[in-house]
Amino acid sequence: MRRRLLAPALLLLATALGCTEAGTAAPAPGPAALPAAEPDVRPLGRIIPLPASVEPGGAPYTLTAATRIGVPAGAPAVRAVAERLAGLLRPATGFRLPVVTDPAADLVLRLDPSAGALGDEGYALRSAPGRLTLTARTPAGLFRGVQTVRQQLPAAIERTTVQRRAWRIAGGTVTDTPRFPYRGAMLDVARHFFTVEEVKAYIDRIALYKYNVLHLHLTDDQGWRIAIRSRPELTSTGAATEVGGGPGGFYTQEQYKEIVRYAAAAHIEVVPEIDMPGHTHAALVSYPELNCDGRRPEPYTGIEVGFSTLCAEKEVTYAFAEDVLREIAALTPGRYVHIGGDEAKSTSPADYRTLMDRVQPLVTRHGKQVMAWHQLTGDATPVPGALIQYWGLDRTPAEEKEEVARAARAGAGIVVSPADRAYLDMKYDADTPLGLKWAGTVSVRRAYDWDPGTHLPGVPESAVRGVEAPLWTETLSTPEQLDTMAFPRLPGLAELGWSPAAGRDWDTYRIRLGEQAHRFDALGIGWYRSPEVPWPAR
Repeated sequence: MRRRLLAPALLLLATALGCTEAGTAAPAPGPAALPAAEPDVRPLGRIIPLPASVEPGGAPYTLTAATRIGVPAGAPAVRAVAERLAGLLRPATGFRLPVVTDPAADLVLRLDPSAGALGDEGYALRSAPGRLTLTARTPAGLFRGVQTVRQQLPAAIERTTVQRRAWRIAGGTVTDTPRFPYRGAMLDVARHFFTVEEVKAYIDRIALYKYNVLHLHLTDDQGWRIAIRSRPELTSTGAATEVGGGPGGFYTQEQYKEIVRYAAAAHIEVVPEIDMPGHTHAALVSYPELNCDGRRPEPYTGIEVGFSTLCAEKEVTYAFAEDVLREIAALTPGRYVHIGGDEAKSTSPADYRTLMDRVQPLVTRHGKQVMAWHQLTGDATPVPGALIQYWGLDRTPAEEKEEVARAARAGAGIVVSPADRAYLDMKYDADTPLGLKWAGTVSVRRAYDWDPGTHLPGVPESAVRGVEAPLWTETLSTPEQLDTMAFPRLPGLAELGWSPAAGRDWDTYRIRLGEQAHRFDALGIGWYRSPEVPWPAR
């Protein structure tokens, strides 16, 4: 019998809870009641993000030592995706998995330019005995499908040593497209600096869950993290500090381009953020003429906000902005340059408008679209094509939300990142040792159980470009701490951006999330064991 997954998503819950065909369910699992071991074959579609459509049926496909990965001739972008898939599968399987152009290969990646319904990132996965086929209209779609292949295989596939077991993918068809085109994860490298390799590791983590944007918060009061050749003091002086008095650090332009290239290989677009006119203390320390009084302030290593501002009345400010944005735009092949615009508490409304009215055209002059925090919609006017990132709370005043809605109605795109739901640095509960709680605590359920398309009153879903999960680092200084705060909330926010709203519900999601623990462990992710989720028994 063919059963579609999303009518409704109760099939997943029934399978997980042991329902019979007659519909009699076993008792619901307690907080730690999932089996300690994974099943040999994961039910088709029981992954994160939840696919748009699943038709289970037939015997599984088995990956073997004889498997070859087939790609079309003369398609280097498809071969690159296939080689990446082979590289993911080889360590744990011990199989050679050559990438070949032989049409008789049993694991096939193919492009179908006529598959318009799959869009820019959709894919179709067909699994049957002896053959697995992944079809997409674009290489990006194939890459997203590869993440589904990974998750349909046992979590041990993520291990770096050979695991002796069968590697099967349940039979049937997955047809999958994202709900929103923008699915972002933000990493703050300004409050605490993270190396190129550490950023690459974060890219690997977000790629697994089909994120397609890495937003890098590169500058703030505590440090400037990107080399600007026309303004060398930004790194020789402004990069030497971080929260708590650590050594800071910065990326050379070649290192930044290396991050961009690495992200591009995962079909992830990098959005650099140069925050202004506030959050600029490191720049003011580097170039004191940007202060209205011309004095050089002392470096700052605390976490308070809102005390710094560029000087709106000085032409040197706009020469500085031109130099920085010109070089950032040249380094960044993606569409957007984020100019911040939030928490400019020391900038008068008139000065804020003057600054943002002059800075936005600098971005567009260099071929990029403006992205900014939602304060841009209050005391200034977004330029055409701007993307507005909303980070307000449930308690944010209605008039501030209406400013965002008005910008959306005027044509601005909206990315939704409410701090009291999407900020991964907020504590899970009052006892969480890491993180902050100025936006409240954000449990795993609270981070998942909302709808980006309807979250902002007056903003039509057609204006919502997607969702972003920011990870600020005032209290986070190691990759292990990033993992603890991102996991397990990061996968849920990915699902909000990818999966149809009609197919999502907390009761089935929490079971799929609990099953991800095996994969977290195999990847070496030090995750937080939320009591809201039925994790596998230890």
